[in-house]
Parts: sequence; C-alpha cells; structure tokens
Amino acid sequence: MKNYESKQELIDAIRNSLSKYLLEFSDILEDEKNKIITGVDKTPSQNISYQLGWVSLLLEWEKDEKIGKEVITPKKGFKWNNLGLLYQEFYQTYCSYSLDEKKRLLSEKVNDVIDWIQSLTDDELFLPNQRKWATTAAKWPVYKWIHINTVAPFTNFRVQIRKWKKLKG
Repeated sequence: MKNYESKQELIDAIRNSLSKYLLEFSDILEDEKNKIITGVDKTPSQNISYQLGWVSLLLEWEKDEKIGKEVITPKKGFKWNNLGLLYQEFYQTYCSYSLDEKKRLLSEKVNDVIDWIQSLTDDELFLPNQRKWATTAAKWPVYKWIHINTVAPFTNFRVQIRKWKKLKG
C-alpha cells in the first residue's frame, strides 16, 4: 500500500485515480449499464455503486464519530467476513440512478473526502489510533482507510470496467 508524504500527495492520488476511473464510463451506453458479462464480477452499474457505497460509508463513519455516535464497521447489521450482502445493499441503493448521475454523485462524495482530508491535522491523518472507527489490529492511520476506499478501488475497478468493455465486444 502506498505511503503518502503529505495531504496533497494523497489528494492528488485520489483525484488522479478518480479521473481515470470515471473516464472509463464515458463510452458505456445507459442501456448497457446492467449487462452481465461472463468473467467480470460486476456490471458497470454495480461497479460504480460499489464505489459510492464505500466512499459514503467512510464519510459516515467520520460524521458519526464526530457527533459521538457509536460507529459500527463496516455497517450495522453487516460483518467484515460477509460483505456480499453489503454490496447488494450498495447496488440496491443506487440502482435507480443513471451512470451520469452516479458519476456526479461519486465526484461530489470524493470532494467531501478531500475537504475532510484538508480539515485534518497531519497527526489525525498519518498517525494510528486517531479515530475509534479506524482502530484495528493493524493500527492503520486514517489515510490508509481513505486510500483503500478511494485510490485502490478506483484503480483496481478501472481494470474491471476495461475488461467488461473488451469482453462486451
């Protein structure tokens, strides 16, 4: 996993990976967004819904902790070792949106993440145990949670979208 030297380096990585990820959707037709392709885990609609779900959860964890609410990760009623049902909830939550609406929503949510990053001190962002929701056996700092819910999936799921487009023919 990438270690960032500064807030700006993390923000630049998020913006760059999001831009490349969203660009992959520019030539996908709306009536094909739910097309299942053998050999690809998610449809384009599911793919971007997955991203929206995780970025939204990340922001929700922070918001809830700030107001003193107990944060249950990944989400109340869901367990880390059985995330399939959570993914189904993401797909259901965003199924009525067009791809363009989902792209806009994801961009807005990512802008919220960037605003949040800018509001954090370097210690809050880069030192472990700065948030109750981010306290794990691995003792990850908040920036790693942000990375695995933005940069990493935007990069990895971009490959899945490209594979979907190639196999779609």
